[in-house]
Amino acid sequence: PCPVSVAAAADVLVYLADDTVVPLAVENLPSVNAHELHRAVREVLQLPDIALEAFALWLVSPLLEVQLKPKHQPYKLGRQWPDLLLRFTDAPDDDVATDEPSLQFRRNVFFPKRRELQIHDEEVLRLLYEEAKGNVLAARYPCDAEDCEALGALVCRVQLGPYQPGQPTACAVREKLDSFLPAHLCKRGHGLFAALRGRGAKAGPGEQGLLNAYCQVKEAIGSDSEHGASLSPHYRAYLLKSHELPFYGCAFFHGEVDKPAQGFLHRGGRKPVVVAISLEGVHVIDSREKHVLLGLRFQELSWDHTSSSEEESVLWLEFDGDNEGTPVNRLLKIYSKQAELMSGLIEYCIELNQTSEFAAPQETVSSPPSAAGPLPPSAQRPRLRREDSVVCSRLQHLSTIDYVEEGEQIKRVKPKRTTSFFSRQLSMGQGTYTVVQPTDSLEQG
Repeated sequence: PCPVSVAAAADVLVYLADDTVVPLAVENLPSVNAHELHRAVREVLQLPDIALEAFALWLVSPLLEVQLKPKHQPYKLGRQWPDLLLRFTDAPDDDVATDEPSLQFRRNVFFPKRRELQIHDEEVLRLLYEEAKGNVLAARYPCDAEDCEALGALVCRVQLGPYQPGQPTACAVREKLDSFLPAHLCKRGHGLFAALRGRGAKAGPGEQGLLNAYCQVKEAIGSDSEHGASLSPHYRAYLLKSHELPFYGCAFFHGEVDKPAQGFLHRGGRKPVVVAISLEGVHVIDSREKHVLLGLRFQELSWDHTSSSEEESVLWLEFDGDNEGTPVNRLLKIYSKQAELMSGLIEYCIELNQTSEFAAPQETVSSPPSAAGPLPPSAQRPRLRREDSVVCSRLQHLSTIDYVEEGEQIKRVKPKRTTSFFSRQLSMGQGTYTVVQPTDSLEQG
């Protein structure tokens, strides 16, 4: 797609989560800001006022994703895109020269999950559903197989209608399997015999799990409207299930972390990661394996970023840990040209959380009840505790610096260390992050 660019003379193309395009006729394009374009999109789609808060305009390319502030001028940022790529990515010059961003109407990273469940407008719910579905299918949201099947079953219900027992339903699911499940769960048998079996082949585990989940999708009572069946309950059910993923609604950044030293020569190297930052916290995700390496709520971390012309930009995350039974503070070093962006987003999310917690008592009084009925306790703060879940931290796959404080000096704890390096942390009294105090029994590093 073309960047913020003109389709026919004065049409700006804005892409929605389902890849449809909203062309906007705009006068004086270079001076138009994101707020004005946002309003124009809402008018074309006839969206209610809540869409102003739920969605934002983004400039997106394979190399960089930027949520625009209301005063940003998309056309000018599009013209400055190569400069932004040079500043915030390690992309080769050839890629920088050919990369073009598209203007997208996507979920606002600062819109709280709890407010999504208060939305009644079907088109707003559909757009949020389409975006969440796209992130699950593209494995941008790491997701366990059984959760992928439960989410995929709701997509089946939206696209194929209520479950009907029999071979036609199974065939319809099989033919569009990659519309319901991420690619790694769509694998079937390979080779001559698998090809000969064709349609008569036994369903793979992902496909069979999807069918089992599909037949269990409940039909909402009273979901029929005067103009036909409403899909809102199924959109809302998909969003509610997606909310269990701790990185739902996040912004994505790219970086690298050190691998743990391995082998006789203690060789390490680096691995590429995606850093997902939302209103709830920070998650470091293995780009290749599609599982979480580290997940921290803001109460559990302190952070900082360092950048200079001589050294690589780094985002530092500090958190509580354990080294052979000794409580320590841990430092994770994330190498990324986007460290400054990540640090700024963390700081702003913490400020928003403090503001919203202060305002929460008034909000709870006036909030309308959810159309889906009372929320289960897990919806308040879902926690996936499945053993080996892809959303659980895998600290053994990370190389961290562990330390405690000895007198006035910071010492490593076999790699040794204690008081926090960083003053930037959530200081709200109820936070769970603690500074480890030294003990006489600690070995000297």
